[in-house]
Amino acid sequence: MKQIGFIGLGTMGAPMASNLLRGGFQVTVYNRTAAKCKPLEAEGAQTALTPRAAAEGKDVIITMISNDDSVREVFYGQDGILDALKPGSLIIDSSTISPGLVHEIATAVEARGGHFLDAPVTGSKPAAIEGTLVFMVGGSAEVIEQHRDIFDTLGKKLIHMGENGSGAVAKLAHNAMVGIHNVALAEGFAIAVKSGVPADKFLELVQLGSAGSKQAELKGRKIIENDFSNQFSLALMLKDLKLASAHSDFTGVPSPMLGLAKSMFQAGFTQGYGDEDLSAVVKCYEEWIGQKMGSTVSE
Repeated sequence: MKQIGFIGLGTMGAPMASNLLRGGFQVTVYNRTAAKCKPLEAEGAQTALTPRAAAEGKDVIITMISNDDSVREVFYGQDGILDALKPGSLIIDSSTISPGLVHEIATAVEARGGHFLDAPVTGSKPAAIEGTLVFMVGGSAEVIEQHRDIFDTLGKKLIHMGENGSGAVAKLAHNAMVGIHNVALAEGFAIAVKSGVPADKFLELVQLGSAGSKQAELKGRKIIENDFSNQFSLALMLKDLKLASAHSDFTGVPSPMLGLAKSMFQAGFTQGYGDEDLSAVVKCYEEWIGQKMGSTVSE
């Protein structure tokens, strides 16, 4: 059975590591906040004290980390994982990071005789728990197939996007749309609710009409119920929108809607909603119109 090192036990990483344990893999975990390792120890995981210790001797190392700076520290910092790689080992990075950093790390891994896949995911916390994530993967098709068992344990679908970096690009483009759709949903609610249209009736229309979206399906009822429990945080969405904006600038692709969505999420973050679910961007509109979206619900 493959030996796996798993680094990063946040909202997504912890349930992913748990699913690997239930799938019969031998897993060593590391997290900067060591207390997050304890529940996984109870499930059979070994705990490492450093990223390097988590990576040493492993066939596969999976990283699920929040941002570029933290990923750099895990790979290049003191007790980082690069110098612990054994020839032929694989790193699967499921973080959402800049394509430039993906290329940099992939080159460094290959120079040490290893393999690298950028494999960000979509599906948020419920899919991570249920093992139904969708992976968008950049890297060697042959390497992907050699480790298909890992992806099948963690998700329901893998889409091979192309060479290294293409997974990261696909994730940024995808999350740009997620952010835009959330702002569109919030704005539609605000227009309707401010004019006295029952929020639940408006959501019903959206879900049945041409304005329907996955975000309306996932977030609409939660907005009405004022439930912003974190499935994927507003702060992380803002980080992804900033990365997407930087990449669109790099490629020269005009992205006016992305820019507007980024500004709205920045407003939500500035107002203190960063640790809430990304759908909390609607609170900006609630402040502007002076009422909650659930305040007009039909009896």
